[in-house]
Amino acid sequence: MFKPLSLYIGLRYTGAKRRTQFISFITLTSVLGIALGVTALITVLSVMNGFEAELRQRILGMTAHSTITGRTGDLSNWQGLQNRIKDYEHVEGTAPFVKGQVMINAGRRVSGSLLRGILPAEEIAVSDVGEKMKIGTLNLLKAGKYQIVLGSELANYLGTRVGEKITIISPQVNSTPAGIIPRLRRFTVVGIFEVGMYEYDRNMAIIHIEDAKKLLRLGDKVTGLRLKLDDLFDAPQITHKIARKLYGQYYVRDWTQAHSNFFQAIKTEKRVMFIILLLIVAVAAFNIVSTLVMVVTDKKADIAILKTQGLSPMAVMRIFIILGSIIGLVGTLLGTVGGVLLALNVETIVPAIEEFFGVNFMAADVYYISNLPSKLVWADVLVISLVAFGLSLLATLYPAWQASRVNPAEVLRYE
Repeated sequence: MFKPLSLYIGLRYTGAKRRTQFISFITLTSVLGIALGVTALITVLSVMNGFEAELRQRILGMTAHSTITGRTGDLSNWQGLQNRIKDYEHVEGTAPFVKGQVMINAGRRVSGSLLRGILPAEEIAVSDVGEKMKIGTLNLLKAGKYQIVLGSELANYLGTRVGEKITIISPQVNSTPAGIIPRLRRFTVVGIFEVGMYEYDRNMAIIHIEDAKKLLRLGDKVTGLRLKLDDLFDAPQITHKIARKLYGQYYVRDWTQAHSNFFQAIKTEKRVMFIILLLIVAVAAFNIVSTLVMVVTDKKADIAILKTQGLSPMAVMRIFIILGSIIGLVGTLLGTVGGVLLALNVETIVPAIEEFFGVNFMAADVYYISNLPSKLVWADVLVISLVAFGLSLLATLYPAWQASRVNPAEVLRYE
């Protein structure tokens, strides 16, 4: 695009001494502004990617990658279906479950809760709840013993501890001569888990699947099967293939459908943050306009002489496009390097700042995620760098066009 003469002169102008230090100062602020904007944009998006990955991991610790349920809300011959599913491609683990809503009573406290019945030996194949136990283990749940594992927040609200008794009130009722009586069952607390998501820690209780079937009067049926896939990001495609193999006899849902609103909100927030922080880069990039306008004013005599020697207006434009592009390129490169280094080390830098100033930005007793996770996505880095450089290049067009319109006769008349 650029001829050697235009390139040579443009490079000379980048290192030339200005008649006024103010132009050099504006040039420096343009470079630093672009660098700061790119650094902030890469760092913030990396932190948001880290939070998204952390939340996804915690949610999927309790939610299966895919779930199969019957059209009537339960599965009768679930063992046969489980044997079929195990042989399917991309399926790494399966486990049956029973789900229902109950009331839990402990002393004077009552709380609504989501009750999940599991087979402890198979549950570890589809979820991480066994690794999130604060007290006890899932293997303590025995069929017929009526034992229960509570989320940490639910246990705190009920004021109950391991070894104590609680009462489960089922929506199923008993008809007696005295009237309708709700079904009650006493359970012993044998464990407490904490996955780091308030939704689960406050509202989830786990019992053995056989006890759940008796409590909810399901007989030999279960609510469904939970699947673990080899690629959670490809869950929609894999789930669709499984649904086709089952000939539409069952409802098959993946985790993106169950939490679509949540993750869509995160994506929307990332887009908004990208646009807001991009304004910093835009302001810095358009500082190049004022810088080049002053350079053009400073170099009018040079431009006039060059034009009298046969340099075309397009060649003059290229000179100042090169000059502005170099400013934008230097700022973008500095910002990219700074942003990548900061994003890769934010989990080390933030604790050091907290220790130095004696503050705690994200207290563990307030926030479930008490650190700043960071996940650098190189595609984001590439897009941010290209957009920043593109804005810088766009900012050079008007000053370069003004330079190409300089009239040598008018300028040299006063020289």
